[in-house]
Amino acid sequence: MFAVLRQLLLSAVVVLGAVWLLARFVPSAAPWLDKVGAYDLLGVPRPEAAAASSGGFGGARGAVSVVAVAVTLEQLTDEVAAIGDGRAWRSVSVRSDVAGRVAEVPIRSGDRIAAGDVLVRLDDAAERIALEKARLTLEDAQAELARVRTLSDSGAVTAVRRSTAELAEKGAELSVEQAEFDLSQKVIRAPIGGWVGLLDIEVGDRITNQDILATLTDRSRILVDFRVSERLTSQVRPGTPFEAEPLALRGRVLTGEIVAVDNVIDRASRTLRVQGEIANDDDSLRSGMAFSVRMRFEGASHPSVPSLAVQWTSEGAFVWAVQEDKVRRVPVSILRRTADKVLVTGDLAEDDLIVVEGVQNLRPGVQVKVERTQATATADAAAPAAKL
Repeated sequence: MFAVLRQLLLSAVVVLGAVWLLARFVPSAAPWLDKVGAYDLLGVPRPEAAAASSGGFGGARGAVSVVAVAVTLEQLTDEVAAIGDGRAWRSVSVRSDVAGRVAEVPIRSGDRIAAGDVLVRLDDAAERIALEKARLTLEDAQAELARVRTLSDSGAVTAVRRSTAELAEKGAELSVEQAEFDLSQKVIRAPIGGWVGLLDIEVGDRITNQDILATLTDRSRILVDFRVSERLTSQVRPGTPFEAEPLALRGRVLTGEIVAVDNVIDRASRTLRVQGEIANDDDSLRSGMAFSVRMRFEGASHPSVPSLAVQWTSEGAFVWAVQEDKVRRVPVSILRRTADKVLVTGDLAEDDLIVVEGVQNLRPGVQVKVERTQATATADAAAPAAKL
């Protein structure tokens, strides 16, 4: 039993001695030792207190030399990249309302036509005969009505006969209108202006009302359908500009604007369908083309610091800020990284000095001497190269 107690006592002495050595000579262990209360237990002054009383770590060596850089403010820009499908502003597949035999095709594949131009004429001999017959019937009904009215004035015709003659005339007029409509159905006209696609009909073909006679596309403007993340729902609206690069025409960047936004988020992809419009004045774009779409959304301004200035602990990221020749630890949250800079949020203002070199010797409250800023260091490094 005595041996066990002696062993425990010896172990405690060794542990306390190791902790005392860490607290005294290993500043990097300060956060952990401070968390477990070792400084108060052993009566050892904290590193920042020692540094403050001696003018910095290293005692007589004075302030710690560091290289610093001023904080700048940069706007947080959110960029969206997507692949979109292009289609003509308007596209119509033309069908005939009636069946018949093709008598004339006055257009050719690729022609540009105006709305109302004739696309196809069908054989209309039967309809012309029906129209002439209806006109003759109308003339006869009109003549009969004129005789009845003359006799009616002399009292030789009853009101019933006069009413019958008037109804016969109206029926004949409707027959003429029906015959004229049937005849007009034998001429298929363009509902919109645009370009004619490839034609697959010839004179003499028999068509039905299910056959597509021609496809017309108005590609003076191109609509681009693409999808964006649901987080941008409140930012994407009609009128928002975007850039589109045709995958088939690399290097050509076109500008357009959003014309329509869907009102439903796709549950599978968590994206929102968006439709944009770009001009096609030179007719170089075609329906069905793929586009690389980019959009930029400008956000709020945030502090920008060099990547070397960001340090890490178990509690997260921080930077060393110089204030009145002393450093303080400023916790930050990283918003975006680039090749050499980091956009952060934290208690930082524009032109605050941030340490980028010499951070290994820093503790909260340490006296520092800013030997040079990063801009000066870059200029000094570039000078010898300029002389060469």
